Amino acid sequence: MTSLLVIIVLVLLAVALWQLTKIFDLTQVGSSSDDSQVASDNDNNIQGYIMFGFLAFIYIFTIYGLLKWGGLALHTPASEHGLLVDNLMNITWVLIFVVQFITQGLLYWFSFKNRGHKDKKALFFADSNKLEAIWSIIPSVVLACLILYGLYAWNNIMFVDKDEDVIEIELYAQQFKWTARYAGQDNVLGKANVRLIEGVNTLGVDMSDPNAQDDIVVSELHIPKGKKVHFKMRSQDVLHSAYMPHFRAQMNCVPGMVTEFAFIPTYTTSEYRELPFMVEKIANINKLRAEKSVELVAKGGTALDPYT
Repeated sequence: MTSLLVIIVLVLLAVALWQLTKIFDLTQVGSSSDDSQVASDNDNNIQGYIMFGFLAFIYIFTIYGLLKWGGLALHTPASEHGLLVDNLMNITWVLIFVVQFITQGLLYWFSFKNRGHKDKKALFFADSNKLEAIWSIIPSVVLACLILYGLYAWNNIMFVDKDEDVIEIELYAQQFKWTARYAGQDNVLGKANVRLIEGVNTLGVDMSDPNAQDDIVVSELHIPKGKKVHFKMRSQDVLHSAYMPHFRAQMNCVPGMVTEFAFIPTYTTSEYRELPFMVEKIANINKLRAEKSVELVAKGGTALDPYT
């Protein structure tokens, strides 16, 4: 009922505004106001200055956002390949900001410089091979360099030497649960298939496979520092994202196929917690929790425990 009344009120307001605009139009009949649809020099000047104001807003908001929220970005990577990923990302960001700063400035400046004027006549030319070559070749070269560097980084990340001593772990995704299966002493994961899921065999492991006999199934994942971990990922139902941001690792788990990712951790949990930015972050969290605890206690609730 309340929703219906709100809709009726909004409709009546819209009708009232429509009637007011009609009355306003009638009051303008016979006035000397300029209702021409052709922009005057004054109109063009106003629009030009408004464009510069919008450009200033873009620059100011961008700088403000970097200063205000820049510290919320991911900091030190906890994997070897993370440095390579961060380097690629930083190069991309620098290129984007530099190009955006220059091109937006030029775009708005030339729009203002060449604004309409009654004594000016627009120059028209069908094409310019020189300009087209410049704005085609330069972006192509830059993008090609980024793509090649990205492929180099991706190949380094995804390459797993068969002779390398790695830890084989399967990540199994399902709604709403993650399960890990460690390869046993043989360091070979047993075969698995969704058709074999039955009873306690929730991962569909082929129990007739000798390699599956020593596999270890756990609900909590632990990986060692300094040793390559090779993840093989499966999904039981829908797409799931195996996202481990501090390791700079992300791979989708796709039903019906096995996806893979490998990396070498470079920090233990306790070591990572001692990094300056993490100490500061935990201090900020505990400050917020302390403030919230005051409110909870005042209402007769229980204070929140410090975050560690």
